[in-house]
Amino acid sequence: MYKRILFWLGNSRLFSLPMTVLSWLVVFLYSLKFDGDIVNGIIALVGISFAHLATNLFDDYVDYRSLHKEQAFIDNKEKSKCLYIKDGRASLNELLLVVCVYCMIAFLTGVILTFRSGMGVILLAVIGGSIVLSYAKLSSNGFSEVAVGTAFGPLLFEGVYYVMCKSFSVKVLFLSLAVVVFTVGLVYMNNVLDYENDKKCNKKSLCCRIGNTDKIAIGLVVLYSIGYLMSILLAVIMKNICYLLPVITVPLVFQLYNSVKDFYRDSSNVPILRWWNFPMGNVQKMRDNGTASFYFRLYFARNIMIWFSIFMIVAILYAK
Repeated sequence: MYKRILFWLGNSRLFSLPMTVLSWLVVFLYSLKFDGDIVNGIIALVGISFAHLATNLFDDYVDYRSLHKEQAFIDNKEKSKCLYIKDGRASLNELLLVVCVYCMIAFLTGVILTFRSGMGVILLAVIGGSIVLSYAKLSSNGFSEVAVGTAFGPLLFEGVYYVMCKSFSVKVLFLSLAVVVFTVGLVYMNNVLDYENDKKCNKKSLCCRIGNTDKIAIGLVVLYSIGYLMSILLAVIMKNICYLLPVITVPLVFQLYNSVKDFYRDSSNVPILRWWNFPMGNVQKMRDNGTASFYFRLYFARNIMIWFSIFMIVAILYAK
């Protein structure tokens, strides 16, 4: 049972969960400055985490059902998409069952928070649940970035602030917009790296709609620039220069941009890792199985979000 749980957590792309936890931690610490309810905040984290994992797995479920006959999808080993189903380690029915378990846990946390915080939780849960169930469809039509931006930005931040402080906040909205851009960056980066395979499978991701590798790479810089602009606006709104601290991560974005350019010139190119690129998971295993070119860049995008969030947390802790 223990190994099976670890198996499904791995398939749920647990490596992306630190971004959710850090986003939660940013607004959690901000809410504590206004005497927010700690218990409600922790319960919210449980619900948000399982909703996130459910979304990841349900995306696999829909993708496999719609693409399993596509040769490009069958041959795609770059990121091992649905590999655990392809090689028979799990069935579609088992996958759907795990999604339902995740959703049930998220639902129960919503029920608890409704009794503890008020009816506003129901509205937030309906919006969140709709995004979970429609994410795969939105993703296949080029709206994955919009869905993630909504769910892990305003919805997550305002939701946590609401259950902790029993109100909504315009300042929290701007805080969410600054942080969520870097979460969206990971989704976009995933599409950047899988552009060729998605194109062969006739998927309509945002990158496939852009349709030009140079413009796709530039789009990465434009996306992150929005996050830095939001950070500057936040410093103005909060009237505190501390909120400019996350801008320190700008050089990392340009390193990622150059890495993407290298990837499009040679998809087997493995980037040189620096200490600020870590953590990277099992580096040697990725080198051995040939996925280092893909995952090093994907993890690097994730870690930019981690660094940005850490600096934002420092700003919140030191800002008056």
